[in-house]
Amino acid sequence: MKILQVINSLETAGAEKLILDTIPLYVKEGIEMDILLLWDNDFPFTNALRKLNCCNIYILKKSENRKDVYNPSAVLGIKKILSNYDIAHLHVFPSQYFAVFANLLNGEKTKLILTEHNTSNSRIKNRVFKPIERFVYDKYDKVICITDEIKDIYQNYLGLPNKLVTINNGVDIKKINTSQAYTKSDLGYAEDEKLLIMVARFEDQKDQDTLIKSLVHLPTQYKLLLVGTGKRRKELEDLVSKLNLLERVNFLGQRMDVYKLIKSADFVVLSSHFEGLSLSSVEGLSSGKPFIASDVPGLTEIVKDAGILFKRGDEKQLANIILSFENDKEFYDSIVVKCLERASKYDISKMVNKYIELYHSILPN
Repeated sequence: MKILQVINSLETAGAEKLILDTIPLYVKEGIEMDILLLWDNDFPFTNALRKLNCCNIYILKKSENRKDVYNPSAVLGIKKILSNYDIAHLHVFPSQYFAVFANLLNGEKTKLILTEHNTSNSRIKNRVFKPIERFVYDKYDKVICITDEIKDIYQNYLGLPNKLVTINNGVDIKKINTSQAYTKSDLGYAEDEKLLIMVARFEDQKDQDTLIKSLVHLPTQYKLLLVGTGKRRKELEDLVSKLNLLERVNFLGQRMDVYKLIKSADFVVLSSHFEGLSLSSVEGLSSGKPFIASDVPGLTEIVKDAGILFKRGDEKQLANIILSFENDKEFYDSIVVKCLERASKYDISKMVNKYIELYHSILPN
């Protein structure tokens, strides 16, 4: 069985991190698996996967221009590589469209599956896309939804009888548990300072703004680490400057030591407008620290009754939640225990086993 993972790039994001973490596990289980990237700019995830030397990495275009990923000429590049594989596993737009047309040019020789990672996107919101969405999704043998909520959304949106399957995303909980935290002095902070951390792209879907604003309502010993890259970084830096928080917010960029960083913080926060099953949320639940998240689709069902939810955009409520842990170690520890119990449901090994079963089900011979 030969499987090709296809994604736009291995730039920083949850689906990309999932591929980096899982390909070695599939190979260990005897699955021959490679990856095709539409675009790359020597991203750390790409280089990390290359160092593992466990798969072939095909790159259609090396460029500094992210917009190159939308060039439809990629269909011909995908067509050439796709014909050598039994299954292609797609993840995001536009590669999920391009692969369908590439496979049509190959006479639909390759089985296609798609993982839907989010509860919302611009295409769902625009009726103009619905006919082509129906055509494209009909060409997939299976559409994997990472939560039941996403499955319900696509059932209502496109129908897709007998194609929709729920497989939750997972993280390497053992690797998180065994990661060694930095001391606060390692990170340039005093031991009595409180560290908040959020790991997320600087994109419209995310809401670092609310977390930044919450610092205004917190004592000055509370400091914020923001991990990630993206188009909104300058906008967020301007917000930090406007609020006179330059000494309290640290933009760390893309990091390969996320597990060590989240274990070094006092609180892990994910402020967002919507999610799928965010890997950052499961990592936060696994961190051994209280996990606090926006009460929005894709986070509510994962975090409710384990971590703590706050109303989207309500920086005062977020600050009050953080302050509620002050001088209450029993409360702090109780939330940590609940978070760890919830995280155990999303171990990466469970996810990999379910995908292997799925691969075999669509290639029974």
